[in-house]
Amino acid sequence: MDPLMAFLCLLSLYPAGYCPNPGISVGAVRTGSRFGLGDKVTYRCSSNLVLTGSAERECQSNGVWSGTEPICRQPYSYDFPEDVAPALGASLSHLLGATNPTQKRKKSVGRKIQIQRSGHLNLYLLLDASQSVAEDDFHIFKESASLMVDRIFSFEINVSVAIITFASKPKIIMSVLHDNSRDATEVINSLDNVNYKDHENGTGTNTYAALDSVHIMMNNQMQRLGMSTAAWQEIRHAIILLTDGKSNMGGSPKLAVDNIKEILNINQQRNDYLDIYAIGVGKLDVDWKELNELGSKKDGERHAFILQDTNALYQVFEHMLDVSKLTDTICGVGNMSANASAQERTPWHVTIKPKSQETCRGALISDQWVLTAAHCFRHAENSSLWRVNVGDPNSQWGKEFSIEKAVISSGFDVFAKKNQGILEFYGDDIALLKLAQKVKMSTHARPICLPCTVEANLALRRPPGSTCRDHESELLNKLSVPAHFVALNGSKLNINLKTGTEWTSCIQVVSQDRTTFPDLTDVREVVTDQFLCSGTENDDNPCRGESGGAVFLERRYRFFQVGLVSWGLYNPCGNSNKNSRQKAPRGKIPPPRDFHINLFRLQPWLRQHLEGILNFLPL
Repeated sequence: MDPLMAFLCLLSLYPAGYCPNPGISVGAVRTGSRFGLGDKVTYRCSSNLVLTGSAERECQSNGVWSGTEPICRQPYSYDFPEDVAPALGASLSHLLGATNPTQKRKKSVGRKIQIQRSGHLNLYLLLDASQSVAEDDFHIFKESASLMVDRIFSFEINVSVAIITFASKPKIIMSVLHDNSRDATEVINSLDNVNYKDHENGTGTNTYAALDSVHIMMNNQMQRLGMSTAAWQEIRHAIILLTDGKSNMGGSPKLAVDNIKEILNINQQRNDYLDIYAIGVGKLDVDWKELNELGSKKDGERHAFILQDTNALYQVFEHMLDVSKLTDTICGVGNMSANASAQERTPWHVTIKPKSQETCRGALISDQWVLTAAHCFRHAENSSLWRVNVGDPNSQWGKEFSIEKAVISSGFDVFAKKNQGILEFYGDDIALLKLAQKVKMSTHARPICLPCTVEANLALRRPPGSTCRDHESELLNKLSVPAHFVALNGSKLNINLKTGTEWTSCIQVVSQDRTTFPDLTDVREVVTDQFLCSGTENDDNPCRGESGGAVFLERRYRFFQVGLVSWGLYNPCGNSNKNSRQKAPRGKIPPPRDFHINLFRLQPWLRQHLEGILNFLPL
C-alpha cells in the first residue's frame, strides 16, 4: 500500500483531535495517558539506560505525535552505519527537497515543502580537533565532510558552507558570509587545507564556543540582509557536529543552541528552518545524553548518532544522500547505495522490444525521449509495433510504452560502402524514439545527462559560459577513460574508452577481420572519428542485444552519456546463452574490439532533433 494511504487509513481509526497510543519502548517509563489534541507525554529511562529521541511529545492537530520516538539504550552502544545512512539521508533529503527551488510543492506526511524560488541552505560543518581526536581520525572527519559537501552541491540547490574547527577555541575556516562559501571547489579546497595542528595549544573540547561562533555568524548575516527580509527569513540552516566525545569546557552547549533557535525564530511554524545533526564518533567517552540533547527532534526523524569509529562515519557519509529522491527531471542521478537494485543504479536504462528479432537497449534523455542505435531498426517495418520498457518502482518488470515517433539518422546505411569491400558500415548509427506518453520520474526512471547541455553543465558545476568543447575536454580528458555500459541482466560493466594515440592503436585490429572487411586498406574507412573504441585488456565486451545502450561516465556523483553501443568484433554471449558471458579466447584473431557512437561528433544531428527538448550549449 502507498505509505500516504496507509497513514491516512491509520488516522481514520482515531477520532479527530486524537493521536494513536504512542507506546512505551523497552526500558522506558511514560508519564501521561491522555492522547487528545495538545496532550503531552513524557519519558525517562529506568536504571542506567540513556534516552534517545524526545523526552516529551505532544499530540498535534494532524494526529501525529511531535518529535522522535524515545528509545532507551545502553550508554556505550553504537549505531550501525547501515542504519544511520538511511536515517540521516532521509532527514537531509527532506531538508534539501524543501530547499530546492525546482521541487514541486506537494502535501506530505513528512516535511512541509514551502520554499520560495529564492530558497537557500546554510550548512555549518563543525569538526572537533581537540587532543582526544587522533590526527588520522581528524583527517577522516575532513574526508567525510568533503564527501558530503560534494554530494550536497550535486543537488543543484543554492547552498553556502561554513567550516569551523574547534578544541578549546573555535577557528572559522570559511564563513557563509564569504562568496567562496557557495563554490564547491573552493569549499573542498578549504577543507583539504584545514590543519589539525591549528589547535595544538588548546586541548579541551569547547562545543559551546563552536556553536556560539555559528550564532555570531548568523547574527552578522541577519544584520547584513535585514531581520525582516525574505532573503534572511527563507534561509534554512543545517549544523553538522562531528565530535569524538563530551565537551569539557565552556559551559553547556545547549545554551548556544537556544540562542541559535532564538535568532532564527524557530517555533512550530518555522521548525523546518533549523536542523542540528550531532554525530559522536569513537569509544567509551562519547556523552550520549549531551549529543541527544543537541540533535534536532523532528517528527519521525533522527538527528543524533554514535558511531564506533571514523571508518563507520565515512561509510555513512558515502551512502547517506540519495539524490534520486529529489526533483522531477534532474539528470544523471543513480542510487549508489549498497542495497539499490540494478535499475535504481542506472534508472535511464531502457529495453527496446520489437515484435520479433533481437532486442536493443537505449537511454532516457528526457521524460519522453530515448536515445538508441539506428541499426536496431534495420528490419523494422512498423515501429508502432515496438515497445520500450522503462523502469518502474511498482513493478520489477518495468512499464511498457509504445513509440509515437522514431527518428532514425538519414545518414545511416549499413551497405553504404559495400562496393569498397566493406560489407557492413555503422556511420551515423543513431536514433531517437519519442514515447507515446511522458514517463513519470521516479527512483527507477529518470534521464541521463547528455553533454553539451545546460542540464549537464549544472551537474558538472561548470560556469554558465561553458561550451561543448569544454565538456569534451572534461569528460574525455585522458588517453584511457574509465566508462560503463549496462549488460543484458542489468548489471553495470566496465570499459576503457581510448582517445588520441591510444584510439589509433585500438582501431588497428579491425583490418584483421577478413570476413567482414575482406579488402580493407584503410581502417579509418570503417572506424571514422564518429566512434569511440574499447575492448582492450580487461574490458567487458557488449553482447549483441546490448546495442543502443548508453556508454557513460561518472563525475561528481552524476552520470553522463558520452556514447552509445554500436558494433564490435566479438560477441561474448555467442548465439545461444544470453545470460553467460565468455571472455574472448587468448590469441583470438581479430582480438575483441567494440565501437561506440561518440555523441560529441553527432552534435549537429542531436541539436537538429532535440531543439526545445534539451537546452544546448554553444559548440
